[in-house]
Order: sequence, then C-alpha cells, then structure tokens
Amino acid sequence: MASVEVSLKEMMTEADGAVGAAVVDYTSGMALGTLGGGKDLDMAIAAAGNTDVVRAKVRAMEQLGLKSQIEDILITLEDQYHLIRPVAGRSGNGLFLYLVLDRARSNLAMARHHLKRVEGQLEI
Repeated sequence: MASVEVSLKEMMTEADGAVGAAVVDYTSGMALGTLGGGKDLDMAIAAAGNTDVVRAKVRAMEQLGLKSQIEDILITLEDQYHLIRPVAGRSGNGLFLYLVLDRARSNLAMARHHLKRVEGQLEI
C-alpha cells in the first residue's frame, strides 16, 4: 500500500510527459497532495476546478440511472491531456487521482495503465 506522497511520486515518474499530479477529495474540493505544475499550472486550483467535473459526471450518471463505475475522465487540450481517475474501494471513497500530461511527450494508454496501478496501491 502506498501513501499519498508515494502515489504522487509514482504518478510523476512513471508516466512519460507528466507535468503535474494530485490526489483530490471531490466532496470538499481539497487536494490531499500535489506535485509538479508550475507558474502556468497551479495544481491546487486545477484540482479544485476538476472537482466540479467529477461531481457533474457522477450527478449525470445518477440521473441517467447508470450503475457503472467511472474508470477515468479525459480532457484533451491542444498541448495537454488531463486524466481524472476516481479511486474505487473503501479507502478511496470520494477521492480521485488527477494527472496532467504534456501531449507531445506522453503515451495516453500507458498513463491510464499507470494511474490504474497507482489507484490500486493507494492507502489513505
């Protein structure tokens, strides 16, 4: 099992082109931890903003009566990918992993695979 700090380091080092990472509580909108980012990408603000994305998707699924779990949400920008992966299981209820990738240097399929593995090891 991995702590938030270890999980963030794994997200940043194992995903090619990683720019920033966060573990976020979408019930409060607060990041439990962030790593990376920069002057053009404040990870705490981005994490809080993407909380609304997760809440909206969960709400839409409830209204539609969909019983499936969200595996991930992808936001594609001209030069970045933003990956959001809700954490499944008891220890992750209400949390999501958030990873920002440089589109030119990343492999989206591998990044999704890495996030799934990190999710499985996260212990809060």
